[in-house]
Amino acid sequence: MTQKKSSRIIPGQTIGILGGGQLGRMTAIAARALGYQVHALDPDPQCPVRPVVDRFLDARFDEPDAAAYLARRCAVVTLEIEQISQASLEAAAQHAPVRPGVELMRIVQHRARQKAWLTGHGFPVGEWREASSEDELVRVAPALGVGAFVKVSEGGYDGRGQARLRTADASGAREAWKSLGEVPCVIERALDLEAELSVLVARSPSGEVKVFAAALNEHINQVLDVSVTPAPVDPIVAQRAHEIGADLAVSLGLEGILAVELFLLRDGSLKVNELSPRPHNTFHATELASPTSQFAQLVRAVCDLPLGVVDPVRPAAIANLLGDLWCGPNPPRIEAALEVPGVNLYLYGKTIARPGRKMGHLISTGDNPEDAMRRVREARARIEASVRT
Repeated sequence: MTQKKSSRIIPGQTIGILGGGQLGRMTAIAARALGYQVHALDPDPQCPVRPVVDRFLDARFDEPDAAAYLARRCAVVTLEIEQISQASLEAAAQHAPVRPGVELMRIVQHRARQKAWLTGHGFPVGEWREASSEDELVRVAPALGVGAFVKVSEGGYDGRGQARLRTADASGAREAWKSLGEVPCVIERALDLEAELSVLVARSPSGEVKVFAAALNEHINQVLDVSVTPAPVDPIVAQRAHEIGADLAVSLGLEGILAVELFLLRDGSLKVNELSPRPHNTFHATELASPTSQFAQLVRAVCDLPLGVVDPVRPAAIANLLGDLWCGPNPPRIEAALEVPGVNLYLYGKTIARPGRKMGHLISTGDNPEDAMRRVREARARIEASVRT
C-alpha cells in the first residue's frame, strides 16, 4: 500500500484536546509522557483534564471562536468526546489539523447519518429505520417489533437518550417519542445476542493501521460494567472483528483512533452497533494488556508517529467504579481494591459523584480472561462491602 507523505508532529510541540473528561485526562498524561505540551477546552472549569494540562480554556463545545483560539496555539487538535459542534470543528481546522477528521465527525455524530453511511458502504448492521417526527415513528415502529431500541439521532451516551418499544403499535411509539424529548431518532430491531464486543483501530495520516485485540463487554442498564481483552471468543470471530475495524478506518479516512462496538449474534455473525472516534471505556485495559495503551496510540496516531505494538501481553480486565459508591451513607474504602493481587486503581479526579457517573475504574491482568475478570470483580466487591459496613 502506498503511504501518504508524513505530517509528523514531533515531541515538544503542542496537542490540543477538545473535551476535558477522564478520556482527555488520560490522553494528556500519555502525551506529556512523550514530551508534548497539552492544551484543552471544556465547559467545566473543574473537569478532570485541568490539573494535567499546560493551558486550559473554559468554553462551550459550540463556541467556534474558542475552538479556533485553542487551535491557533496547537500543532494538532484531537478530541475525547463526540459532542463538539460542527462549526467548532471547522473553525479549529482553519488553524491546525483536526484529527480524527471533520468529515468523519460529521458522519459519526448523527446516528442516522452513521447508520446510513455504514449501510451504504456495505458494513453489517442490524435492521433500522429513521424517524424525524412522531407520526413517522408510529408508521415505522411495527416493522421493527416489540423491544426495538429507539435512540436520539444526536447526543446520548451510556444509555442516555434511549427507549425501548413496549408495544409496536401507535401507543408504544408515541410513548417512546415523548420520553426522548420529541426529537429525531433511529429505531433498531432487537437482535438475538450472544455477546457484545468492541475493537479499537488506530490509523495515522501516513496510512499505517493497527488494530487492538477485541474486547468482550458486559453492560448493566446500557452502561459498561466489566470488559476483558482479548475477548474469549472463537478466533474466526476475533479475526472478522479485526477486519471490520481495519476496513472502517480506511473507508472513513481515519486519522486517530476509532472504537467499533459490535454485536455478536447467536448465529456467529457480527453487526456494527456504533462508532466512537476517540478513546473508549472498553479499552482502558490496554494500559496493562498491551505494550501500547489506547491513549499513547492516540497520541502517536494524531502526531503521525510510528504506531505502537498492540498485541496483548497478558489478558486484562476492567471494572467501572460508578458514583453510586460515593452516594451511600458511608464513604467507600477505595483502597480496599488494592488488597487483591494484580489490581490497579485509576481515579478520574471528579469532584462531584452522581449515580451512574463514571468516577474511576479497576484494571487487573490474569492468567486468562476469566481470571482477570474475577480479580476486578473481587476488588470492586471489597469496595462495595466497605460502603455497607
